[in-house]
Amino acid sequence: MSAWGARRFWTEVSILPVEGGFAVRLDGRDLRTPAKAPLVLPTQAFADLVAAEWAAQEGTIRPDTMPATRAANVAIDKVRGQARAVAGLISDYGATDLLCYRAAAPEALVARQAAAWDPLLDWAARRFGVSWQVTTGVMPCDQPQATLDRLSAHVAGFGAFELTAMHDLVALSGSLVIGLAVTEGEDQPETLWRISRIDEEWQISQWGEDAEAAQKAALRQRDFLNAARFFAACR
Repeated sequence: MSAWGARRFWTEVSILPVEGGFAVRLDGRDLRTPAKAPLVLPTQAFADLVAAEWAAQEGTIRPDTMPATRAANVAIDKVRGQARAVAGLISDYGATDLLCYRAAAPEALVARQAAAWDPLLDWAARRFGVSWQVTTGVMPCDQPQATLDRLSAHVAGFGAFELTAMHDLVALSGSLVIGLAVTEGEDQPETLWRISRIDEEWQISQWGEDAEAAQKAALRQRDFLNAARFFAACR
């Protein structure tokens, strides 16, 4: 069934184990994606998130309040059929990872970047057996091919739901390393989001921030934290 744009018509939301995972049911009828595929979630935890969103709807259904359902739809309808390509898009961020591009000045910003970003690069080096090239400015810096190959192989091991969440973690932060740190539980997602925002926060401290930019940043943070929650629910 497709209920987008409709009004709430059900009274009971339930979860049922099925082949391949867990189905969410509305009054005993299985949910389907916009492409009419069965909405089967990989874990009970993910099914709980989706079921809670449907249970919370009142009156007109609001997809903007249902991020877990939207992520599940994307995973099933879009990512599952092109998982290799999506994994490649995610892995490509390793070649231009935010953490490898540093400011040349001022000293306070240089120090702030080093204090937050060096430990994450060191962690990734230990965890995945890789090495990094760090540069200043915006000119491209080639990373060792062995590093890119090893991280690509790791990302390729994710399932469709994990890839969906990982894509947002990496694209929103600009860093494959930060995305991996979230998935590995290296630090709290809130902390890792702040680490990805060092350059922006520096600029704000120097020049201030307008309301529109603040609103956009808040939405990006919300989406990043949701992606972290969704990835954890896949495990």
